[in-house]
Amino acid sequence: MADLRVLLIGATGVFGSRLAERAVLEPGIALTLAARDRAKLDALAARLGGLAVRVLDRERVTGADLAGFDVVVDAAGPFQASAPTVIVAAIAARVHYVDLADGRAFVAAIGDHDAAAKAAGISVTCGASSIPALSHAVIDALTGGWTGIDNIRIGIFPGNRAPRGLAVVQAILSYVGHPVRVWRGGAWTDVPGWGMTQRWAVPGVGRRWASVCDTPEQDLLVARYAPQGSAEFFAGMELSLLHLGLALLALPVRWGWVRSLRPAARPLLAMAKLLLPFGSDIGAMDVIVTGQDAGGAPAHARWTLRADGNRGPYVPVLAALAMLRRFQGGRPPAPGARVCAGMLTLAESAADFAALGIATYGAERDRARLMHQL
Repeated sequence: MADLRVLLIGATGVFGSRLAERAVLEPGIALTLAARDRAKLDALAARLGGLAVRVLDRERVTGADLAGFDVVVDAAGPFQASAPTVIVAAIAARVHYVDLADGRAFVAAIGDHDAAAKAAGISVTCGASSIPALSHAVIDALTGGWTGIDNIRIGIFPGNRAPRGLAVVQAILSYVGHPVRVWRGGAWTDVPGWGMTQRWAVPGVGRRWASVCDTPEQDLLVARYAPQGSAEFFAGMELSLLHLGLALLALPVRWGWVRSLRPAARPLLAMAKLLLPFGSDIGAMDVIVTGQDAGGAPAHARWTLRADGNRGPYVPVLAALAMLRRFQGGRPPAPGARVCAGMLTLAESAADFAALGIATYGAERDRARLMHQL
């Protein structure tokens, strides 16, 4: 079988570079690295054994830029308020498309490209990342056979020493202080972005700060699992100074004094980097589900991931890696545009977790009667 020709956009970023590190180890994948900065591209290519590089700006990509490739992966971002330029180019070039998108509006609009993708005979897969690809794979594993779901809570907690990029900071600041639509009490309601601040006890990790985020998850969890009570997604910074400081900075946005904190992304990132020596290098993801088991009895299930040694940033790229394996194995998704929810199984990332030394536990479903509510 011929090598799968893959163009990775955003290859020099926090997530793109880690996807490149893992993809280059895969047999049958011919990887080309793409980004805007040639010096960074050359350095990464040399570190990974001399890969091909392409200088590209994702906001100006055309079909001609993608000609000759089988798959293009967009790992650049931020996807909040991002135009679907790469998707349009991929359809024009008849090249399969995969991204790590976490922008709520961007993901929600993926269906707009379905007809064009089908006509071009290619697949457009959106959100091949921690959410919704991994989170839904976890929930599927936890709740197989259940007759109903009541509540879903998902939390992602990077260690303070984990590398952070500008795109991630811009994505967070885009919704801080703005109304975020969440499913609570069996109905949609608005809460302040980075609000609902609380302490979250993560098994095997400890207590971390958590605040509500604006992600595609809220919509996708409700659409796919129909929880009767709630579907909530939280994230947190390990250091109180950073997490609570951002909650305070959200107040002027909530009061209408400031339109957005996104323009402050660079100085806030610089301040956060000054605090990198503090905290830990332990990242975590926690998924909690309650509902009714196959017999109709109350059920509770929980899955936790712990990534030591700053390996947390590898987690968001493993779903995209699993998708590339499917393409390389001759098992691409059917033509059309869709969200990567329910497309992958938890087992498809098990070997990657093991290879990276990332611990996961609690995947076994708890059939005992529920002793407490979320």
